[in-house]
Amino acid sequence: MADECGGRVRGEAVPFHRDRNFGTDGRDRGSASLWVLAVGLVLVAAGAAGAAVGSARVARHEARVAADLGALAGAMRVIEGEPAACARAAELVVANHGRLASCRVDGLDLVVRVEVTVHPLRGAVRTASAAARAGPRSQSPPAPAR
Repeated sequence: MADECGGRVRGEAVPFHRDRNFGTDGRDRGSASLWVLAVGLVLVAAGAAGAAVGSARVARHEARVAADLGALAGAMRVIEGEPAACARAAELVVANHGRLASCRVDGLDLVVRVEVTVHPLRGAVRTASAAARAGPRSQSPPAPAR
């Protein structure tokens, strides 16, 4: 019921309207989709970073394995001379996807350093390196038991 000016009469119930923007000026409509996109972008970036760290760790382990095996194989030929020992070490290093960076004979020990190339992210190239030493067991006297 309305009075002559078109207003409501006192005591008349006001109809309830479900307005989604009640109390706001409507500027934040659609912000939830932007938040979802932002969170998704953060998750993708975290996944890429995790994959890069994982590939670097795998390359480090490959370098260690190649260095250990190369040193052990080359140590078997130290008696034949440094060229023979380093050639055998290089064979095993290459077979394990590495590159022999250095090789030297130190007494009856063979010391090798190996590098493995890793591509953690597209366009990024890094090198993982490891060193190993192999030779006969030393004949030092055992330590006294306590």
